[in-house]
Amino acid sequence: MITLTSNKAVRIRRTEEKNKTLALTLMLVPGLIVLFFNSYLPMAGIVMAFQRIDYSKFAFAGKWVGLRNLKVFFSSTYTPIIIRNTLLYNLAFIVLGKILSIAFAIALNELRGITAKKLYQGIMFLPYFISWVAVSYIALAFLHADYGLVNRCVLPALGIEPINWYQTPGAWPFLIIFFNLWKGTGYGTIMFLASIAGIDPSFYEAARIDGANRWQQIRSIPLPMLYPMLIITTLLSIGSIFNTDIGLFYSVPMRSINGLLADVTTTLDTYVYVTFSSGGSTSTVNLSAAAAFLQSIIGFVLVLASNLVVKKINPDYVLF
Repeated sequence: MITLTSNKAVRIRRTEEKNKTLALTLMLVPGLIVLFFNSYLPMAGIVMAFQRIDYSKFAFAGKWVGLRNLKVFFSSTYTPIIIRNTLLYNLAFIVLGKILSIAFAIALNELRGITAKKLYQGIMFLPYFISWVAVSYIALAFLHADYGLVNRCVLPALGIEPINWYQTPGAWPFLIIFFNLWKGTGYGTIMFLASIAGIDPSFYEAARIDGANRWQQIRSIPLPMLYPMLIITTLLSIGSIFNTDIGLFYSVPMRSINGLLADVTTTLDTYVYVTFSSGGSTSTVNLSAAAAFLQSIIGFVLVLASNLVVKKINPDYVLF
């Protein structure tokens, strides 16, 4: 009797586990469908980077030309500028973004007032939800040559002559970095703040008992505890180091009506967009497909390489 009852209980438990697994799997289905159509299905377009497109035929029935499109891309005198801009901007975003996010996360964690902490979190996180199109017009309100707040109020108060910002390429590397940090630092801060919130309070109590001041506590407790999150986010950022936000580099500098800033605002993403939309000829489609393929391959290789380096240093922090 005891054995039968035990076997029945096991069957019931297994049935409940199967039902739970089935329910969780069904919950994943909508997300998997979106992932398939948005991320995996378009991967078939990779073959376009190795073809000469023929609009009279099926999309993937063009003439196979091998690496010719990549050779044409790399033979352009403008390619080094594109790669330089993409790499340097992303390196600045990664380094400065991580430093500011960690600093703000620690500062918010030090606040004792719950209301003040939530208020500052909301203020910092708000720019993340603003589209780059809206940001471009906010920037225009500040930087317009005749009516911008900077030229009408700030520079005259400092005794500086007005500057035509949209015709001054040297200023835009700093402006682009500023707008990127202004819009994205809040999101990074929230992630690091969540990691800090998970630290056991007993660590702080032990540090206080040992006589550590506040700065020593910060240096010895939250900073080392943030290493896993820092490494994971850095690995993900390195994987997309050849990708840039076209809204930042195209919309904010008003590239649609102003080509004077092309040398300091052209990245691989803007190159793909501008090349593809410059007339739709077969050569431009081929070049944009080749550049997009290059982005994907380099990103894939960088993720594998950086993950391998981290695995050699500390296997506990690897992505896979």
